[in-house]
Amino acid sequence: MKTRSIAFRLIVAVLSVELLSSVLVVFLSLGYERHTHFTAFDIMLRGRADSMLVAVQDSEDAQANVVLNQGDLHLPRGDVYEVYDQGGKLLGRSNNWQGAPAGAWAESSDGFLQLKINDHRYRVLRLHGSRFVDAGESGGGKLRPVIIFYGAATNRVWNAIRGAVEFYAVGSLLLLLVTGPLIAWLLHRGLLPLRQLAALASHVSVDSWAFSPPESARATPELAPLTHAIESVLQRLERSFVQQRTFVSDAAHELKTAVAVVKSSLQLLGIRQRTAEEYEVGIERSLADTQRLEELIAKMLTLARVESAVANPVAPSTCDISDCVRQTFAQLETFAAVRGIGVYLVPLPENDCPVPLSAEDCSLLASNLMLNALQHSRQGSTVEIQVSDHNDFVELIVEDHGEGIDAAVLPHIFDRFYRGDPSRTRSTGGAGLGLAICKSVAEKAGGSVELKSERGRGTIATVKLPLAHKPQSASTWSQIPRHVTRG
Repeated sequence: MKTRSIAFRLIVAVLSVELLSSVLVVFLSLGYERHTHFTAFDIMLRGRADSMLVAVQDSEDAQANVVLNQGDLHLPRGDVYEVYDQGGKLLGRSNNWQGAPAGAWAESSDGFLQLKINDHRYRVLRLHGSRFVDAGESGGGKLRPVIIFYGAATNRVWNAIRGAVEFYAVGSLLLLLVTGPLIAWLLHRGLLPLRQLAALASHVSVDSWAFSPPESARATPELAPLTHAIESVLQRLERSFVQQRTFVSDAAHELKTAVAVVKSSLQLLGIRQRTAEEYEVGIERSLADTQRLEELIAKMLTLARVESAVANPVAPSTCDISDCVRQTFAQLETFAAVRGIGVYLVPLPENDCPVPLSAEDCSLLASNLMLNALQHSRQGSTVEIQVSDHNDFVELIVEDHGEGIDAAVLPHIFDRFYRGDPSRTRSTGGAGLGLAICKSVAEKAGGSVELKSERGRGTIATVKLPLAHKPQSASTWSQIPRHVTRG
């Protein structure tokens, strides 16, 4: 399919509108000129027909009849006429006419008749008039009605109409020829900001994200939204590429470190001959390192899966976040008891709290936050978990009273592989991906997650998720303990 530029389409559209307007003007001018000229023509016919009454005179007979004195007539050559008295007697007729055909006037409703005489088109008027005869006699004379038929050729009228219409047509054509190039130039100049915007956008690449749109594009109301959209898209793409590169770099570093640990453990066993007990300890150490490597890869795959779902959304599934929190709470009871940490679950809402997440992602979100709080809480401290239902969203709060996080670290806490806080080191089993996964899961559902922390006083994790729909039915809760005592 052959493509056309916007400028070409606009020029064609404008010229087409002008052409149609010109045709409309020509048709309107034809109607107007026809009406104007024929109105004047009809007035002229009436004037000439009235002048013929002067030629109708007394016949000087006893009956006081009238006659037509054609010697007193001074009419344009080519006009036709005939005059009848009240009895239908023909008083006179022009030599170039034999009268209207019989029955022709029966179809006339306005007193005019269109006839063809001697191969010419004529417009004939029928006029009823009267003359006074014997005005000097007693009684003021006698009134004698007459009927006058007067016609003139319409060739000159149509020629005048044709000349006027041709003038309008030629004028419109000349105007179209003059304005066409002017419109093309104006459109070309008007689209200059768009071409400048496209030229600057074409320079953006993976290696160069610099994009500074021209002020002409920002100042144009039609281009301002497009300019803002391009800037926003490029900023998001740049962040995505930077995140991807950072993720690949960090993942390579983490995997390299983990593999190096496994390799060094195996190399240590091969340096010299060892006893069976030493080999057994070395193999167990290697298995533990391999398990940490496996967990790291699993978390990386989980993060990739969640972020892929954010970038390529499918039909959303829903789950009850209260059920997910309750099940996760039950799964972590033993872990909390072993570490000697009290976990308290605030009574859950009575209504369902459906959120636009799959049960797997919802459990992943809840377990990461709870496990993170348990791992970084001191023995004998407590962790509180609360789910609250609001009008349009549901809120999950996990609060611990552990070491807390430094204020300088908080802005980076959701970065992948970030372990700036000493409490988030390998001694706790962390790889720096748990909170990044939580953030991706929350944003996938259109929600948010934030951490508030103070060093030495603990951390509060707050997740806000939109409700999939208004709660409709009460949940049937299974009876589980609402808190875990310190072990």
